[in-house]
Amino acid sequence: MIKSFFKKIGPGPLVAAAFIGPGTVTLCTIAGVEFGYVLLWALLLSIFATIILQEMAARLGIVTQKSLSETISAEIKQPLVRKLVLFLILSAIVVGNTAYEAGNISGGILGLETVFGNFKTSIGATSFNLWSLVVGFFAFIILFIGNYKVLERLLVGLVIIMSLAFLFTAVMVGPDIAGIFKGMVLPSLPDGSLLTVIGLIGTTVVPYNIFLHASLAKEKWQSTSDISTARTDTVVAVVVGGIVSMCIMICAASIDIASVNNASDLALALEPLFGVKAKYVLSIGLFAAGLTSAITAPLAAAYVAVGCMGWPQDLKSRHFRSVWIAILIIGVLSAASGVSSIEIIKFAQIANGLVLPLVAIILVRLVSQPHIMGRYVNSPLQRILAWTIVGVSLFLGLKGIFKVFGLI
Repeated sequence: MIKSFFKKIGPGPLVAAAFIGPGTVTLCTIAGVEFGYVLLWALLLSIFATIILQEMAARLGIVTQKSLSETISAEIKQPLVRKLVLFLILSAIVVGNTAYEAGNISGGILGLETVFGNFKTSIGATSFNLWSLVVGFFAFIILFIGNYKVLERLLVGLVIIMSLAFLFTAVMVGPDIAGIFKGMVLPSLPDGSLLTVIGLIGTTVVPYNIFLHASLAKEKWQSTSDISTARTDTVVAVVVGGIVSMCIMICAASIDIASVNNASDLALALEPLFGVKAKYVLSIGLFAAGLTSAITAPLAAAYVAVGCMGWPQDLKSRHFRSVWIAILIIGVLSAASGVSSIEIIKFAQIANGLVLPLVAIILVRLVSQPHIMGRYVNSPLQRILAWTIVGVSLFLGLKGIFKVFGLI
């Protein structure tokens, strides 16, 4: 029975595990500490948007038996336009994944530092965090072997343990139920919350997950009769992941702390349940979440790159490996550079939120084309919902850019 259960599981849990990374733990905690329940609506919107977009990505992969980047390359006939679009996609995903990878590794570092303390060295005036090499080493070995499923399940299991802890804690802290529902259904933007909202969307609706989901779905399922199974797989995984994210924010809103600076601060959210051992529980979760996400980010970047360039999608090919190795190295160096781990993670989520509109527009247009999808094309309702999501993400993304450059 257990073996049959695992056979039915598709890429959905992998997608959920990718967005329940250290970025989610950190940013949801920051949002809860700084704004209470007020930004829960942003998570609810993100969950809904993730289900819509990830379902389309999986459906595209199953129907076309191509990755998203392969489909884009095949559908744009004008050479100059095709090169421009592929360049923008490559740039966006590589930049986004590099920032995200630094955040993933930094999350793993927070977990290790909480238990073992600092592990740094100095070269001249520059300080380097050597824990980044440890996290990077584990990710490298798993990716290089190319058979990471068993270890990935172990890591996802560790993240689930942490997730259950937040779920139980969210109940035990005695949250304000009325305040939670108000925060979920009444959107508001308190002063200084815009970039946090964009980050919350970016930590849930992860652009690289859209590419990764299409690639993994076509490998898992080869028949259109499996679309219903893929849809259920996606909905269940994303809803569970979204509930976990909300529980983290609810826990953080219930703790008495002025700001979040390190893993010990985040551990306070678990203290009502685990007491002084909270930091050890959280450290396991953060390390597992960081390492799991440190695998999926370079993997997705490699899928995008080889698809855009027309290279074989072989996990052990030279081209495939060269892409993820480059992303991993840059992520390790960024995380080791001494920049605040919290700031790297926040930047990674904001970068994802700004890249999202570009990826979403391309996906929606492709899945709305009858000559690509046949009778599995988007329905009128799906198109309306998808373009609404694109509009909201584009609006928030532009406001975020203007905010960063001081134009508003």
